[in-house]
Amino acid sequence: MLNILIFAAIELVVLLSSISSTAVSVAFPDITAYFHASLVLAGWVLSIYQLVAACSMVIMGKVSDVLGRKNTFLFSCGLFFIGSLFAALAPTIQLLIAARFIQSVGFGGFVPASVGMIVEMFPKHRQQAISVNISIITAGGIIGPNVGSWLTTGLGWQSIFWFNLPIIFLATIFIFFLLKSTRREKAQIDYTGAGLFSGLLFSFMIGLSQTAHSTSGLDWVITGLLFAACIIFLVFFVRHELRTPDPIIDLELLRLKPFAAANVYNIMYGVCVFGFTGFIPLYVVSVYGMTTIQSGYVLMSRSIGFFLASVISGFFLVKWGYHKPMLLGSLLISAGLFLFAFEFSQVKIAGLEINAVVLVAVITLLMGMGMGVATPASSNACLDLMPHRASSIQGVRGMFRNSGGAVSISITTLVLQFVGNLSLGFRIVFISTGLLVLLTIPFIFIMPDKDTASLAAEK
Repeated sequence: MLNILIFAAIELVVLLSSISSTAVSVAFPDITAYFHASLVLAGWVLSIYQLVAACSMVIMGKVSDVLGRKNTFLFSCGLFFIGSLFAALAPTIQLLIAARFIQSVGFGGFVPASVGMIVEMFPKHRQQAISVNISIITAGGIIGPNVGSWLTTGLGWQSIFWFNLPIIFLATIFIFFLLKSTRREKAQIDYTGAGLFSGLLFSFMIGLSQTAHSTSGLDWVITGLLFAACIIFLVFFVRHELRTPDPIIDLELLRLKPFAAANVYNIMYGVCVFGFTGFIPLYVVSVYGMTTIQSGYVLMSRSIGFFLASVISGFFLVKWGYHKPMLLGSLLISAGLFLFAFEFSQVKIAGLEINAVVLVAVITLLMGMGMGVATPASSNACLDLMPHRASSIQGVRGMFRNSGGAVSISITTLVLQFVGNLSLGFRIVFISTGLLVLLTIPFIFIMPDKDTASLAAEK
């Protein structure tokens, strides 16, 4: 009973983070207009969250193993609270981006810590518990667009961040008193590796952003230096990680074909879930002329599909294995992206006229179902490789997913900026991403199809 109460408290924080993420996506057009910012600069409000989460998840996953899940979780909640407060008060878009930076460090911490605690509390029912965790995240995705659209329309985009404060405060106090300190491992935290990895990602992302603003020879020189720095960081990072006894990312794991394949899939997952989703409100508002509330309904349909499909997929995961759900999910996601490349005004079905809002919502529902079917399988396939180091594995998995999301956000804003025509730009993005999803399908069959416990039971 105590474990269930602790689990509920943890999931309340996870739910809040999910609500906050999708709510900000709905408010993105309003934030851009409020600060009169360019699309490339405003895009950092979304991409900085994914980029920093990519860095902090893998770092905080290791910190969670070393310092304990509870300490890491509570510290991360505090950062999320401070980031939300600063975001609500931000007078410029640059300070808003900085606040999102702080908020994302907190998010990157309590995600791997929560998974580690879940695995420790429910070792015999890990798959089902993680599936519930995923369902809670998607439930937040269902609530988030409505909360975001209502708050943005009625009280302004700042209210999205004010909304976080009382809930995260109460949940943190509750967890502090209810949760016992969790186990620690005797290991060192690889701060040098963490710094080199962060430099690698940031130099690459800033280089991409700089590309959109490069108009003179000096601008292009700066852009070239940023990409050169990215290569230098990569070389030193790999060299350091191969030599250090407790690397922040165990490169030996990446040499294992199943783990490498799983994270190629995770990168593509991040492109679709974190990258694409953030632009749905901008797409439907700018191309279809929908209102903020209507864009929230469209985003909500994706989350409903995700929620329903992930619950069903998680329940039958032991029976189905991992390959079939990931294959089906990839095909549905790709189909949804290709359908998005067409602009619908309205169609007649059985004599009934269906408008663009409903049609786009159906497509996002289809994509959400694809993501929901694939997510429990892809999550457990990674953890089965080293279940005793769940937080670290979750951190690496989250790093690859959020890296894919951050890079896709930057590339999407660049495409939209260069093409000039938002409708054509989005069409290019949708078709290209749909093809990339199909190209990741062979990697599914390199991953394990069932966990080791299930295989042992069958034998």
